[in-house]
Amino acid sequence: MRAWQVHEWGEPRAVLRLAEDVPAPVAAPGQLLVRVRAAAVNFPDALMVRGQYQVRPPLPFTPGVELCGEVVDGPRAGERVIGNPVLPAGAFAEYALLDAAAAFPAPEALDDAEAAALHIGHQTAWFALHRRAGLQPGETLLVHAAAGGVGSAAVQLGRAAGARVIAVVGGPAKAAVAKELGADLVVDRSAEDFVAAVKEATGGRGADVVFDPVGGAAFTGSAKCVAFEGRIVVVGFASGEIPAPPLNHALVKNYSLLGLHWGLYNAHDPQAVRAAHERLTELATAGVVRPLVSARLPLAGAADAVQQVADGLTTGRVVVLGS
Repeated sequence: MRAWQVHEWGEPRAVLRLAEDVPAPVAAPGQLLVRVRAAAVNFPDALMVRGQYQVRPPLPFTPGVELCGEVVDGPRAGERVIGNPVLPAGAFAEYALLDAAAAFPAPEALDDAEAAALHIGHQTAWFALHRRAGLQPGETLLVHAAAGGVGSAAVQLGRAAGARVIAVVGGPAKAAVAKELGADLVVDRSAEDFVAAVKEATGGRGADVVFDPVGGAAFTGSAKCVAFEGRIVVVGFASGEIPAPPLNHALVKNYSLLGLHWGLYNAHDPQAVRAAHERLTELATAGVVRPLVSARLPLAGAADAVQQVADGLTTGRVVVLGS
C-alpha cells in the first residue's frame, strides 16, 4: 500500500516521505483493518513528526491520528467508522488499524471528510466544556484560536449549550470564519486587546469559561479577564509557550485552572467517550454540529497539509482523502 513514513525527526515537509510499497498492517485480535476514506490533520501530527509529542512511535512510522474508514473484513465489514488508528500504522496511508472497541459509527449526516474531523476536535471541546468546566446556559465562553480545528468545535458546542461565545482569532480571514461559525463577538487579537474587549462585552465581569488551546499570551490575558468563579480549561500549547500560572492570582480572583488531556479518557473512562460520541452524533444529525473542513487534499498532499497546520496557516480542519 501507499503510506507516508517518517524515518527521522524534523519538520513535516522535510522528513515525510510517501512510500509506494509499505506492507499493509495486519489486524490482531480485537482490532479492525480499515480502508482509509479520509484522515483529518491534527496539530499533534506535526508534534509527533518533530519528535515533540508525548507519544513517540518507533521509527519509521506513519503519522495520522484520526480517520474515517471502511472496515475491510469480519462481522463489521463494510461499516463506516471513525477513530484513532493504532500507531505506528497511522492514518496517512491506504489502510490502517483501529481498536474494535474504540471504532465508532460514522454519523450518517456527515461525509467522509467531516466524519474524519469529528472525533478528536469535538470530543476535546465536549469534555473541556461539559465534563471539566460545566458550562451552563447563559454563561460567557471565551474561545482562543476560534477559527482552528478544536477552537471551531468549541464555538459550535458553546452555542449549542446556550452560552454567549466570544471568539479570539488572529487576522481578518480567521475573524470572518469565526463569524460564520456564529460567535456572538469576534476579537482579532492582531488588531485589538482581547482582554479589554472581553471586559467591555461583559460589563467588567469577564468570561465564565475560557477554552485555551494556545497557552502563552492567550493564557496570561485570560487570567486577567476571567470572571469570579470562572474556569480556565487548558487544552494545549499551540503557541509553543507553556505558561507558569501564578497560583496566588487564582486564589485572589477565585477562579479555577483545569487541565484536559482528552486521550486519557480512552483508558480511564471509555464509556464517557462513547456517550460523548452518541451526543455528538445527535447534534450532527440535527445540523447543530458540522466540522469545519477548509481543505480536502489527496493522499499525496499530506506532508504539505501537516506543515501548514504546524505553521498555523489553516482554518478549521484540513483533511487528506483516501484513494
